[in-house]
Amino acid sequence: MPRPALTLLQWNVQWCRGINGRVDAARIASVAEEIADPDIACFQEVGVNFAPLAGSSGEDQVALLRELFPGYQVFFGYGVDVPDDLGGRRLFGNLVLTRLPVRRVQRHSLPWPADPDKPSMPRIAIEALIEAPFGPLRVTTTHLEYYSGVQRSAQVERLRELHAEACARVAAAPSARYQSGPFAPLGSTASAIVTGDFNLPPQDPMYARMLAPFEEGTPRLLDAWHIANPGVAHPPTFCLHGREHGAAPYCCDFAFVTEDLAPRVRSVRIDRETQASDHQPVVLELT
Repeated sequence: MPRPALTLLQWNVQWCRGINGRVDAARIASVAEEIADPDIACFQEVGVNFAPLAGSSGEDQVALLRELFPGYQVFFGYGVDVPDDLGGRRLFGNLVLTRLPVRRVQRHSLPWPADPDKPSMPRIAIEALIEAPFGPLRVTTTHLEYYSGVQRSAQVERLRELHAEACARVAAAPSARYQSGPFAPLGSTASAIVTGDFNLPPQDPMYARMLAPFEEGTPRLLDAWHIANPGVAHPPTFCLHGREHGAAPYCCDFAFVTEDLAPRVRSVRIDRETQASDHQPVVLELT
């Protein structure tokens, strides 16, 4: 079978910490190459100078992954930015890596409403406008709150707003006043993939909300798994090999695609074997 036009890997890498408790960025890179050889990789839970994370020595995981993925551009977006004990900063967030040309990159803060007595952290979505073989493509990756349904709901709504805003910009003619500098129009597209660890199962109402129609002609988001595997339930992507969080295995890692991309979805598969993280990688192939 010929190589797909585009392969995307979605993976919460748990700061490169495997089920065995060992933090190993090289293992993440090795598994990614073996199972996908991705054109685009979307990673969540990447740490910089975050020694308090279990198993970490405070390594710069962005720098390590950049070295381990030669030929890729690496874009980091972090919601957590806190001081360490030595005057530096600890960062924690999401990463987009790609060997395809990239136009614009945006980092969107997600809502963080108060929810008393619930542990939580600031969350972001990082969006890259990528030149795919079949045309421009917006790729957004995110990691929603685990403990607070109130915050997850607000974050899902903001993801929908961001998609609608981007689609509205496509229809708006760029101003002729400025054509250079930070105002330079770099184009946009309604074609999009929204992927990440959503920290909710398919039966959660917020999953259905991600799939709900938009107003004013904004293209819907569809679950790529069901396009490629109609009638098949999502395999688990979390707690498959470990029970640290006390949950039975379930799926919370998704790749949503816009309606126009549905005919391009060739396959979506979950790697169930690796124990390099507490989440399983999701591989999306487009023709």
